[in-house]
Amino acid sequence: MYGITDLKTGIVFEFEGEPYVVLEYQHSKMGRGGAVLKTKIKNLMTGVIISKTFRGGEKFPPVSIERKKAQFLYRDGDNFNFMDQATYEQVALSGDFVGEASKYLIEGEAYQLQLFEGKAIAIDLPIKMDFTVTEAEKGLKGDSATGATKVVKIETGLKVNVPLFIKKGDRIRIDTRGGSYVERAK
Repeated sequence: MYGITDLKTGIVFEFEGEPYVVLEYQHSKMGRGGAVLKTKIKNLMTGVIISKTFRGGEKFPPVSIERKKAQFLYRDGDNFNFMDQATYEQVALSGDFVGEASKYLIEGEAYQLQLFEGKAIAIDLPIKMDFTVTEAEKGLKGDSATGATKVVKIETGLKVNVPLFIKKGDRIRIDTRGGSYVERAK
């Protein structure tokens, strides 16, 4: 069982019968009163983010999240189709469920699916991923000293700000947490 001192960013716990993950937390103790924990938590089933304050004596059961490797097959309208690599069973996930991860999904690549009681609740993307630039304008010669950037399009359709020396066909590394350029991939 987790106490309020155990709830840190990234901890998954059960609250009101559903899995939640801690996004932000702040411990505080006021005078003679007991300690309280102010949190921002996200329901992993619905995606709803709420602010909640917990008192010192509250306890929460940990949640066991199962992880399965699944290959992204294709997008069909608003659905994203994955295949479990162990059982070859196909799973269709809605665009609302996939959310921001849809910007980084490449057909044929394997990703980790998080499961709670057999139901997919999230897609684990690597923090940094490599993509091919499909559209890029020419950079201006002599404009590299200012740290100027330009917008390019990668193979998934996402537009990213990159340095001027990046051109069409280059492989670049993107940080999937914010969609920012990291470096040229080798």
